[in-house]
Amino acid sequence: MRLRTLPLSLAGVLLGILLCVADYHVDIWTAILICLTTVSLQILSNLSNELGDVLHGTDTADRQGPQYGLNSGGMSVADMKVLIGIFVGVCILFGTLMTWRAFGTLLDLTPILVLMLGAAAIAGAMKYTLGRNPYGYRAKGDIYVFLFFGLVSVLGSYFVCTKGLGLHWKLLLPAAGIGCFSVGVLNVNNIRDMKTDAPNRVTIAIKLGLRGARIYQTVLIGLGLSAIAAYCLLCFPDWRHWLWLLTLPLYILHLRGVWTLQDRALDRMLPLLVLTTFALSLLMGIGFCAYLL
Repeated sequence: MRLRTLPLSLAGVLLGILLCVADYHVDIWTAILICLTTVSLQILSNLSNELGDVLHGTDTADRQGPQYGLNSGGMSVADMKVLIGIFVGVCILFGTLMTWRAFGTLLDLTPILVLMLGAAAIAGAMKYTLGRNPYGYRAKGDIYVFLFFGLVSVLGSYFVCTKGLGLHWKLLLPAAGIGCFSVGVLNVNNIRDMKTDAPNRVTIAIKLGLRGARIYQTVLIGLGLSAIAAYCLLCFPDWRHWLWLLTLPLYILHLRGVWTLQDRALDRMLPLLVLTTFALSLLMGIGFCAYLL
């Protein structure tokens, strides 16, 4: 289930929930169900990704990253398919409960749209590497990650917590920031696996080459930090809004590792970026909610 990456899915929804807490009253059970739905979706994505890579012959014994269930022989393909089916059901269950808790009904237009978005998220999670023409093998994974781990994660959690009210354009900035960091996590993974992904899989990293992929990573982190800073500048100024700057040295450390490490040695930069992004979301959210204390 790749537990070390799960804080990434929580980073976006946590920030959306906390920014909503700063503006409105938030139902605690709605917030909990948002988090459970999000984590379930990422686990589904991780499981589907592993199965798809094995079926397409991309993940072999030469894999630079950790060995998971199928690669290690701990699970069969049939086992993985059953587990994926279970998590599809778990996503539907938590997503439906979340929608019902937030809106009090499943039969109005807004909850129906939320459920449709959830169905799209399930499909997107599975089709990243599964199926005859997976988009993750055509260098389009970055788009999915930016949309669902960034925009949908932050804006969607805020939207659900406010029962469909209160969204404003400025929220696009923190949503885009988390989206950039999330794409950065994918890009680090793709840089690490450049040698083993080719020729079965085409990624942005492979298209750009090692130096280009490192520049791309630097741009992603820079844009992410700039978007977060721009949001803080547009809000009423308060020094507590800038608590997230405490994570800046960790982002610098991450970029230093991206520019100096390769292959398996680069792998530790992935959880570093995940946990740093989670910490940024938490600190920023607490900073905006600090006046409530």
